[in-house]
Amino acid sequence: MKAIKTLFFLSFSVIAMFSARSQVITAKTISLDAAKKVVAEAVKYARANNAPGGAIAVVDAGGNLVYLERLDSTFAAASDVAIKKANTAALFKAPSSKLENAVNGGRQALITVGHTFLQGGVPILFQGQVIGAIGVSGTASAQQDEDAANAGAKIKLDEKGF
Repeated sequence: MKAIKTLFFLSFSVIAMFSARSQVITAKTISLDAAKKVVAEAVKYARANNAPGGAIAVVDAGGNLVYLERLDSTFAAASDVAIKKANTAALFKAPSSKLENAVNGGRQALITVGHTFLQGGVPILFQGQVIGAIGVSGTASAQQDEDAANAGAKIKLDEKGF
């Protein structure tokens, strides 16, 4: 009887293990190469539009830094702000400007959740899924930060690039 119970338990464990493995969802996230392409496009936009500087950060879908580039003449805190804008856009799966507008519209309680609700963070999508985000800080204005971020986020990524 004990052998039958042990056999049943082992069989059940194996079935449960294979069932669990087949239900694992694999999320796509941005690669380093793709992050560099996104940043290059944002830098191209910033330079074409006479930005005095800028820091451009790309994070993965979990909000972790993948790549950062800081242009000459950018103020010291811009890198940190760009990372935080990108992190906010990735985790909320929405442009940081949407959240800034919510705060300005009366949702001040949002500022207590510990994110950066400033214009300039934009999610990066691949096949309709957020795979990361870009944050820009230190250009000529908040609007130019967002425009540069949008320019970077809009590049087409191939299957190898996410």
